[in-house]
Amino acid sequence: MFKNNVILRISLIISLIFIVFGVVFRNWLEKTAPAFLSFNVNYFGPVYLVATLLIVITCIYLMFSKYGSIKLGKDADKPEFSTLSWISMLFATGMGIGLVFWATAEPIMHYLSPPFGASSTAESADLSIQHTFFHWGLHPWALYGLIGLGMAYFQYRKDLPARISSIFYPILGDRIYGPIGKSIDIYVIFVTVIGLAQAFGLGAIQISEGANFLWGFSNTMAVSIYIIIFGTVVFMVSAISGVHRGIKNLSNFNMVLAFSLMLFIFILGPTKQIIDIFINGTGGYFSNILQMSLRLSPFDGDQQNWISNWTIFYLGWWLTWATFVGVFISRVSKGRTIREFVVAVLFVPSMLCFIWFSIFGGAGIHLIHDLGNMALGDAVNSNVTSALFSFLEYYPMSFLISTLMMILSFIFFITSADSGTYVLSMFSSEGNINPDNKFKVIWAVIIFSISIVFIISGGLETIKTIVIVVSSPFIILMLFMVYTVLKALRSEFKHSETKEDVKSKTG
Repeated sequence: MFKNNVILRISLIISLIFIVFGVVFRNWLEKTAPAFLSFNVNYFGPVYLVATLLIVITCIYLMFSKYGSIKLGKDADKPEFSTLSWISMLFATGMGIGLVFWATAEPIMHYLSPPFGASSTAESADLSIQHTFFHWGLHPWALYGLIGLGMAYFQYRKDLPARISSIFYPILGDRIYGPIGKSIDIYVIFVTVIGLAQAFGLGAIQISEGANFLWGFSNTMAVSIYIIIFGTVVFMVSAISGVHRGIKNLSNFNMVLAFSLMLFIFILGPTKQIIDIFINGTGGYFSNILQMSLRLSPFDGDQQNWISNWTIFYLGWWLTWATFVGVFISRVSKGRTIREFVVAVLFVPSMLCFIWFSIFGGAGIHLIHDLGNMALGDAVNSNVTSALFSFLEYYPMSFLISTLMMILSFIFFITSADSGTYVLSMFSSEGNINPDNKFKVIWAVIIFSISIVFIISGGLETIKTIVIVVSSPFIILMLFMVYTVLKALRSEFKHSETKEDVKSKTG
């Protein structure tokens, strides 16, 4: 397994070096994290914003373009999964634990500390919803979509290996099999490992906080590590069971549970206001998406800090997820047309996120803004990891609902790691779409170890910093992907038009 596999060997060496470095120099890592963050935000922030907007535009263009009818596979290929299971899997994998973690916390934090203007006002409430939609809307899903579309196209239609380097075939040619292609794949594996580890670390922090809030368990580093150990065992079992059983069944169950919890808050909360929040927030989002996508506030230091702490962080976060989510989406999207793919990957999940935050975030702001429950705002500001549980205290059967939220968090926790280890195994086994379980076990242990490094190195703030630093160069690779995908589609369409002309003349 190791002898002739350069990608696996080097990827594991880099990951192990990071683990040792994180343990030995954890105090240095925690202290220097702010400097790393400042450097990346200052120099890569504008690149993040412009590049991601370009990727959104590219995906939407492909949906409406003449290329929209091209299949991600051979012309006779049919979809492998039902549409409902397909959307459930890509949604559960694409957002994961973060959707639960920030459900109430982010909208309330933006309401109390808006990007601009006065805080705790009707205007800041509107801005809060708009910017939350912006952070969880088309931009992250476009990052996933570009990689997923590129992988599915080159893998299923052009019969290239299931590796990120295959997307660069139009400019590298057979060099994707050489040092350049392998270097791309090794870097992508490392970015993916960091993204998965931060998701595991973030999930462990919230589940630990929930256990403390509900049952009085000690909210310590040791508890978070125990949660990671247990989660690792569970997702290894799920990953070994395969896509058709483990990931699909967990994703379908999670969608049912998530919709049930949304419906509960929607009915018992300010129902009419939630509907208004969704409509108004969606309108504001699409009206101001260009401004939000390019806003840097060069003359306002406070706004710059807000943008770096929220928007730039999110884009860096989504970039570390883009590889494994995009590749997993490509794995379950064979047989779909490009138009169908873009609609399902960009717009359907974005709308589901908008509904989610309208319900949990809108209801949270309602409790503070309309009902005067300032204690909730104080609880969110003092401990963001317990924000959702503090919010649920204002509803009937709060203990039961909070417990169900813990289950939802844990399953998101598992499905993200589950699909991620599958993708890592695929990358490190020369693009084999049915990798050996030994690869999954190896990557499960690596992700487990780096998650613990994150926990002992300072928690959420250290995670945020490392995510942005590691993902920075990847945005440049994604700009090249825009070019290679368009080049390949244009070449295929031109070739098919030539064939049609020949047929018409000889017919």
